[in-house]
Amino acid sequence: MTMPTHLWEDHLYLGKWQPSNGPKTPVIEPATGDKLTEVQTATAEDVERAAKIAKDAQLSWAALPFDQKAEILRRAAALLKERAEEIGYWNTRECGSIGPKADWELQATYEQAQMAAALPMQPYGQIFPSSMPGRRNYWKRLPIGTVGVIAPWNFPILLAMRSVFPALGMGNCVILKPAPDSAVCGGALMAEVLEAAGVPEGVFHVLPGAADVGEALVQHPDVGMISFTGSTAVGEKIGETCGRMLKKCALELGGNNALVVLDDADLEAAASSAAWGAFLHQGQICMQAGRHLVHRSVADKYMNKLAERATSLVTGDPWKQQVHLGPLINETQARRVEEIVNRSVAMGANVVAGGKRDGNFFDATVLSNVTPEMPAFGEEIFGPVAPITLFDSDEEAIALVNASPYGLAAAIHSASTERAQRFAERIRVGMVHINDQTVNNEFQVPFGGMGRSGSSGRFGGPANLDEFTTTQWVSVMEHGIQYPF
Repeated sequence: MTMPTHLWEDHLYLGKWQPSNGPKTPVIEPATGDKLTEVQTATAEDVERAAKIAKDAQLSWAALPFDQKAEILRRAAALLKERAEEIGYWNTRECGSIGPKADWELQATYEQAQMAAALPMQPYGQIFPSSMPGRRNYWKRLPIGTVGVIAPWNFPILLAMRSVFPALGMGNCVILKPAPDSAVCGGALMAEVLEAAGVPEGVFHVLPGAADVGEALVQHPDVGMISFTGSTAVGEKIGETCGRMLKKCALELGGNNALVVLDDADLEAAASSAAWGAFLHQGQICMQAGRHLVHRSVADKYMNKLAERATSLVTGDPWKQQVHLGPLINETQARRVEEIVNRSVAMGANVVAGGKRDGNFFDATVLSNVTPEMPAFGEEIFGPVAPITLFDSDEEAIALVNASPYGLAAAIHSASTERAQRFAERIRVGMVHINDQTVNNEFQVPFGGMGRSGSSGRFGGPANLDEFTTTQWVSVMEHGIQYPF
């Protein structure tokens, strides 16, 4: 498939396509190291331009009737489907996604757009009684103004648009900063989709760039909220800045998610869930099953079943061949995964399957004899590695889950759903999946974590009404009253 020249090579989308003096950055295919294209990137000055344009455009966008905003979002959803081949091309080549992952991400983004289209028609206020005779109390939602969205590279379309779509639906303008590794499919293509869908000029902006662009966006006084998905270290800095500026933020950060296999679990189902949760998209998912906590009595059977699945998975270039695992996003990440595995092995872990790196490719890997002091237990690996740690009782397993400062997701496998639900009540994570795996997302269900996995912000369903608005109390007296002084 030969791609045409695009405006993103020398223009930024500042409410419309405009030239910029910022540097151009090559787009490198992680599977081959080849240059695919280049993108115009932004500067801190472009953030200033975008913030001013958005501020000027926001009131008229908010005033647009709800049905017209909804129709624009529905058109955006339809355009995602119409442009599926092109979007999938870039998701595969720019981000190393295998075809089924790219297809799933597009469908999930389509669902997000459809859900967001329904938000503007939801009730936007309540009426409260008053102890003051003759007073009526109205409490209503209002747009925040301009929302800054900083998105990651692993699911670049979904994890950007799950904030962009509802923020627009609730009457905000949006400035999106996609990750440098996914500036085309997670940024430029979304600008084209929303422009074609009829989003008015000045309402949506895309500013690819490095950390200085994100920092300028976070610190800008006219950006009233930051929605960030990414590493905990960066999220903590963003949260600190937003707290100092009294600015709203929604942070969905890292995870070190436990998949717990109790002694009465269906091991075939558990191993299937574990392979999907650990190896999907090369393990580059915040919800990845990063710690496999297994009852000692079933550990050998579970390990063998998981290792058998791991060794059957094919790693390779997803654009050129049918594979299960594509490349990691870049060499830095591939080396980091290798280093975590090697350090853990040096401390006594055993490689049961995989463990090999070839450039940016890393085979599906199973480690046994992993203990809590090893990096494979304590760190978010963000690679296709399944470390197995043993326990002897439910109490010990609960303590192991809670030993992590992260609290995004967990999965529990047991023949007794009642037992698993009791277990779930005692672990500090935002999402628990019983007899399933950790990588779950449904657009209509609020999504988010606890602890170092987030700021208790939630994405999805009714939570979007709270996240992307502020509120105002208006009291009305038909006639003025006389106070004592």
